[in-house]
Amino acid sequence: MNLLRDRVAGVLAGAAVGDALGGATEGWSPEQIEERHGGWVEGIVGPFLADWKTARPIAPYHKGDGHITDDTLMTHALVEVYARRRRHLDAYDVAADLVPLMIGERRWVPELEDSALILQRVFLAEKWIVAKLHYGHADPREAGVGNIVNCGATMYMAPVGLVHIGDPRGAYAEAIDLAGAHQSSYGREAAGVFAAAVAASAAPGATVADVRNAVLEVAHDGTAAAIRAVFAAVDAFLNDGGSDDPRDVARTVRAAVAPFDTVGENYRSPAMDARLPSRTKSIEELPAALGFVAARGGNLRASVLDAVNYGRDADSIAAMAGAVCGGLNGIDAVPPDWVAEVTAASRLDLDAVVDSMAEVVREVAGADADRAARRAEELSALLSREAAPCD
Repeated sequence: MNLLRDRVAGVLAGAAVGDALGGATEGWSPEQIEERHGGWVEGIVGPFLADWKTARPIAPYHKGDGHITDDTLMTHALVEVYARRRRHLDAYDVAADLVPLMIGERRWVPELEDSALILQRVFLAEKWIVAKLHYGHADPREAGVGNIVNCGATMYMAPVGLVHIGDPRGAYAEAIDLAGAHQSSYGREAAGVFAAAVAASAAPGATVADVRNAVLEVAHDGTAAAIRAVFAAVDAFLNDGGSDDPRDVARTVRAAVAPFDTVGENYRSPAMDARLPSRTKSIEELPAALGFVAARGGNLRASVLDAVNYGRDADSIAAMAGAVCGGLNGIDAVPPDWVAEVTAASRLDLDAVVDSMAEVVREVAGADADRAARRAEELSALLSREAAPCD
């Protein structure tokens, strides 16, 4: 396998298995997870609620058992948009291509155990882009304003990082543009920073330190503050010798990110000012995921399991951690038993998605290289003429 495909496969497989494993524990506290499963979750487990079909009428989803969630459905839909356009994307492509995929093409949705529209699985903050763009005809660049500020746009931005491998700033800029159709404030900011993390992670020879530097170079406001706080807390934890108890990493990360998280300690009963725009706040998911990556030195299995047992928005946290670790280490870092179980349980043709994304990355990277060469020639000519004496 060539290096490019290895990194694309690592990112997409890492994200998918993280999403599937984390789906089983999403919304619960670490204590509730341990009580339900008799200890630390170490792999794919069944639904948290035996009566999952009726226990939560607003979300009657079959989580667990290796089922991917809307994080992966949306990620793969964005891969389809890239495959169709075969170029860099912007907010207008969300309106022209992503929304029609969400409302016009049926596909297997594991949590619904049926062929359905993506729209029928995504939650309210993601249904927003259909309402605003397809029915409200909002300007795509501003359609995210007014939406619930959450991780909904961040969770599917890994493909943006892949078309900018080695260029975190480019990934950040493209994701910020795309995410404007979906999110605002720190929800939009996190989308850009996550894309930058993936772009940095998948570069040849990249390290965890490279990812850390990349995200801090592009992040702003509360998102930057939250990431710095988490990194500082993890560094202090490790410098003090760490702990043999894996729960202590999660406690360290949660304590560091809590001041920036608007949801509050009771995840299922958010605070009155939860998910509102702010210059000083951050989504919880991205800083937590980066904290686990840093604490585990980029080890995918350990980082994903930290996120799974962390609970709260576990599927998105684990998907982000899995994507970054997969970028750093390639497909061999993704436990093959997890990949086999998740792809089978979710009826997911992951190889086809990887092939499609790898083709796009190669094609877009080639076009970028040609454009950069032409630009360099133009600048060289311009600067040489500037230096020459005037007649």
